[in-house]
Amino acid sequence: MEKRYESVFILTPVLSEDQAKEAAKKFEKILTDLGAKINHKENWGLRKLAYPIQKKTTGFYHLIDFSGKGTEIAELELQFKRDERVLRFLTVALEKHSAAWADKRRGKQSETKVAKTKKAEA
Repeated sequence: MEKRYESVFILTPVLSEDQAKEAAKKFEKILTDLGAKINHKENWGLRKLAYPIQKKTTGFYHLIDFSGKGTEIAELELQFKRDERVLRFLTVALEKHSAAWADKRRGKQSETKVAKTKKAEA
C-alpha cells in the first residue's frame, strides 16, 4: 500500500535560481528512480529563515508531495544529508485528512470526492 508524504527542504541562498531548481530536480529524480510517484511540487523561492542556519538568514524553499512505499525516504534523506547545498529538510507522512487538506489547498478535488460525484451523476 502506498502512502503519501511531503518533503520540504531549504537550500543555501548562495545558489543562483537555476542552481536551486537543478538541486530540486536532483531530489525529484532520486524519488522517481526509487519508484515513488510525484504528486505535486512547489518552489517557494527565496525566503527569510526564522533563525540563522550556518550563518545564513535566507534560503530557497522547496516542497515535494509524493506517494510511495516508505522505503524511499531513507535514501532521500541520506542524499539530503550528503548534499552541502541543503540547510534543513523535513519529511512527513500525510494521513488521509492531511492529504485531503493539501489537495484542497492546491485547488484539487480529492480522488474520493471525484468518484462520489461521478457515482451521484450516474
